[in-house]
Amino acid sequence: MNTIGIIGAMEEEVAILKEKMSEVTVLEKAGMEFFKGILGGQQVVIVRSGIGKVNAGICTQILADVFQVNAVINTGIAGSLKVEINIGDIVLSTDTMQHDVDAREFGYEIGQVPRMDTRTFPADDRLRETALQVCRKVNPEIQVFEGRVASGDQFVADKETKEKIIANTQAYCTEMEGAAIGQAAYLNGIPYLVIRAISDKADDSAHMDYPAFEKEAIRHTVNLVENMMKAL
Repeated sequence: MNTIGIIGAMEEEVAILKEKMSEVTVLEKAGMEFFKGILGGQQVVIVRSGIGKVNAGICTQILADVFQVNAVINTGIAGSLKVEINIGDIVLSTDTMQHDVDAREFGYEIGQVPRMDTRTFPADDRLRETALQVCRKVNPEIQVFEGRVASGDQFVADKETKEKIIANTQAYCTEMEGAAIGQAAYLNGIPYLVIRAISDKADDSAHMDYPAFEKEAIRHTVNLVENMMKAL
């Protein structure tokens, strides 16, 4: 049976999924608890990575080395970078990139890690198509978009920073883990997908909207991921 790694940055993002698992065993490594078991008939490893790119990258590498996962799904919340993407909507990654990597002085584009052959990390088409169809079925009250996810070690909460990220990345949403997971998956040759529910608009209202809509956004991603396991 294939094994799918499911990563959430925060405990709130994975707690409900863990409650729905059966045949659970737990391994602790690098300060993270990896819950291996069955979800929706699919063998999975569910883990809270912690916030930020370093935590997310380490977590993905453990999933590759220790659990030899066949795919990685990163679920969580993000700030919208497009007017038409509203709080509660979901973005499925076509690819990911890091908005806070800047080595232009050495001739690289914004987002490109020096001496890497790409600045973006393509997500898996099959995973995204499955997620798209499932999301439309189980979350009919929201919109679902397919586009780039931009990541950086920064909670974006002002219009100036938001506009800069949009100009540099043309991304649909911004958060703090997806591109690190994408980079680790790319280097290991593992299919991956980032699923992001919108909790705020990544502008001056973000500090108010984020806590107000966090739970609603997580509910949508949990609903999608659980039902996606049944479809894979």
